Amino acid sequence: MTAMLEVTELRHTYGSGPSAHTAVENLTFTVGTGELACIVGPSGCGKSTLLRCIAGLIKPSDGAVSLHGDLIERTPSDLAVVFQDYSRSLYPWLSVRGNVEFPLRSRNISRAERRSRAAEALEWVGLSGAGAKYPSQLSGGMQQRVAIARALACQPSLLLMDEPFASVDAQTRFELEDLLLRVRREHDTTVLVVTHDIDESVYLGDRILVLSGSPARLVADLEVPLPAERDQVTTRTDEGFVALRSKVARLLNVGKPSLDVEKWAAAERESLSEVVSS
Repeated sequence: MTAMLEVTELRHTYGSGPSAHTAVENLTFTVGTGELACIVGPSGCGKSTLLRCIAGLIKPSDGAVSLHGDLIERTPSDLAVVFQDYSRSLYPWLSVRGNVEFPLRSRNISRAERRSRAAEALEWVGLSGAGAKYPSQLSGGMQQRVAIARALACQPSLLLMDEPFASVDAQTRFELEDLLLRVRREHDTTVLVVTHDIDESVYLGDRILVLSGSPARLVADLEVPLPAERDQVTTRTDEGFVALRSKVARLLNVGKPSLDVEKWAAAERESLSEVVSS
């Protein structure tokens, strides 16, 4: 698989002197074309800093980030980002269609083409009838769908997502996870998702990059041995899913030292099965 994104010995420190804080330390990894990779780590470990360095929003203190072999020094035109806080990422004075079209206005794209892309992207995320509405008229999950549609309308080579489903309820989260898998499958989009949710990383990813606590270092690069076709019931009760979730949990040192992660995972699997059968 051809590497689309290359992160090489990346390091970022905020401030200087005694008060300096290193958020990311010596990170090296690649993401292949058409791959969905998840970055998982403890809260506050530096995941968002890493994503901002990759997106060209901040310049790393050391190391390099390349897209298609070209060094990223500012946000590339074929890269899009979806943030966790959808309520702040959408413009409340613009309609849903206007929000999706907005990033296209700075490009040499005709009004007709902007409208066409916006309509297509809204159809992808199941909001084809909501173009004239405003963000305040939508639920949180629908607002995040608009944010995803806006990113897709840009037709990015690489889609970055920073804990994109953390602010919605569980049912909406499942729906948005499945939406992402469908969009990725149908459009062969390369995706990098930052999350602190172990289950989400296993459910979504082809690979999981496990980070340590701050400063973020790469602990493991794990392949996800699950079928490409996934669903919220059978996939989450699959033995491979449970085993990989347990492995990631151990790597992240989840819970107290005495926690038996295998027993915990088995109990979680049994609990989910009961919910499904009820």
